[in-house]
Amino acid sequence: MRIAVTIFLTDETITPTRLARELEQRGFAGLYLPEHTHIPTERTTPYPAGGELPREYGRTLDPFVALGQAAAVTERLGLGTGVTLVAQHDPIVLAKQAATVDHLSGGRLTLGVGFGWNLEEAADHGVDRRTRRDLVLDRMRLMQALWAEEPTGYQGEFGSVRPSFAHPKPVREPRGPVTGPRTLVGGAAGPKLFDHVCAYADGWLPLGGRGLSESLPRLRTRWADAGRDPDALQVVPYAVRPNPGKLAHFAELGIEEVVAQLPTGDETEVLRALDGMAGLVTG
Repeated sequence: MRIAVTIFLTDETITPTRLARELEQRGFAGLYLPEHTHIPTERTTPYPAGGELPREYGRTLDPFVALGQAAAVTERLGLGTGVTLVAQHDPIVLAKQAATVDHLSGGRLTLGVGFGWNLEEAADHGVDRRTRRDLVLDRMRLMQALWAEEPTGYQGEFGSVRPSFAHPKPVREPRGPVTGPRTLVGGAAGPKLFDHVCAYADGWLPLGGRGLSESLPRLRTRWADAGRDPDALQVVPYAVRPNPGKLAHFAELGIEEVVAQLPTGDETEVLRALDGMAGLVTG
């Protein structure tokens, strides 16, 4: 099983270049980075994990800039976002950013797609919580039009683009309804989430990985009903606290990659955590 990691990289933590080098040298499969543009001080949205919102949420590095640095000092390490808050981006600019990182890294980008839980943050970007899922679908369609090999236009509910020359292109070939870098949708199991996975993605990025024995069969049924190749579905549990038993359970479900959670800390703390997972990687 491939073991990747995720971490909140900030202006106070280990640097992207040092971490990326260490991950590749130690045999980890990838580095996934979260995104928050800012955290309004006046907010009412509760932190999903409960309690006070951790300090690092308001200090997060831009994931594409940090992944660009990681790409420059590695050759094999996968590079992912976990997740990109698509509704908070201009989709034409985001398509260019993602395609550039994918191109410069030789096709190593995984675009994790999310809808966003912090409503105050999203509102500052002009996002209406009631329509944010439809907005994400619309923006993914627009970006995939820009990633198409031939100039392709798109007219959607929330945005449009004329047939355009838009290079570089993502490295991966189109597969089924999906064009662009490897794409995984993050979020809790449910019919709406699974519709998004089947419509424009290569698979699902479930947070923590709990309940997959029940939810994964439902996704596979929905995937097949959408006419997608059953062997192509990728499910990557995200922000997992790994142990041998948990990894064995995931393997029994047909899962081939897991993203482990690293602590937000300085170089010493993060490298100590990587040492603690060394046996899982070699195993």
